[in-house]
Amino acid sequence: LHKINSLLGFHPRMEAFMRLYKAGHLSIVHGAGYPNSDRSHEGAMRIWHTADPDRPGRQTGWLGRAVDNIRHADSTNAPAVFVGPIAQPFGLNAENVIVPSIRSPSDLTTDQMPGYANGQSQWNHAAGLPRADRDNPLLHLLQKCTLNACANERRIEAAAKTAADTAEYPPFRLAEDLRTVAQLIRADIGIRIFFTELGGGGIGGFDNHANQLGNHCALLHQLSESLAAFIHDLKSDKLLDRVLLMTFSEFGRTVRENGRRGTGHGAAAPIFLAGGKLKGGLVGSHPSLTDLDNGALKFHTDFRRVYATVLDRWLGFESRSVLDRQFEPLDVLSV
Repeated sequence: LHKINSLLGFHPRMEAFMRLYKAGHLSIVHGAGYPNSDRSHEGAMRIWHTADPDRPGRQTGWLGRAVDNIRHADSTNAPAVFVGPIAQPFGLNAENVIVPSIRSPSDLTTDQMPGYANGQSQWNHAAGLPRADRDNPLLHLLQKCTLNACANERRIEAAAKTAADTAEYPPFRLAEDLRTVAQLIRADIGIRIFFTELGGGGIGGFDNHANQLGNHCALLHQLSESLAAFIHDLKSDKLLDRVLLMTFSEFGRTVRENGRRGTGHGAAAPIFLAGGKLKGGLVGSHPSLTDLDNGALKFHTDFRRVYATVLDRWLGFESRSVLDRQFEPLDVLSV
């Protein structure tokens, strides 16, 4: 166990998190949740993704509403992106903005498109074409998107080459996804929000009603090592102060083992924050292990306070328009 204090510590396989914590690049928000916690995966995930326990059936996610609020009619860049091999999370579902999903930076380049052959893209001729008149809005938009795609492609390729010889990541899927995020941050193509995922549901995920020990051990190690590599990568290029990383899950686990070497669906859970502008340390007290909510930890910090912190204090958005009411941000940032 990597001790934080006399009561708390990181899992033995989370040594990398201990290093981040000691360096001041990691904060832990205790007891995050909401009243009357939904214990079903689908219901709880919908609540965390919509940020609306009272209306989990609404059709937009909290990050989708955020990008809807900041979209610019003249911009062809996506303000958010999902990086990963699975279906896009509902939290990115927007009403007016298309949020792309990619597996690697090459998905955002033109060499995947028709007209590219033998390393010589026909798109290279686009810059020399006469500019379309605004009287032809469709042609004007098409040309603008083409030129922007070419410019972004050059930025992405340059960013990938810059990091190729120096960035070291462990051999995990999450690590590869975070490497992609780091390359896109370097490329600086206007993406403000990146979303990726670890574990998922079912076999291979955190939902272990039996034989939890080994699986959680492996997943927590992947989380710790992957995030630490990402933080080190950005820090080496002096980009860490521009990045805030947040983790979340739909619920924690019950306190007692269930007789099958596993645990049941819980309620409150910690949220990890990582970055270069954090105050670091513990936020709030750990919930009681004896005063429980039907066998699970009780929440004391509404998860929307964390969302409000990210929106108001970090992204510079107006959280009230996303969360429908004002939640007090947490005092976790040094900006």
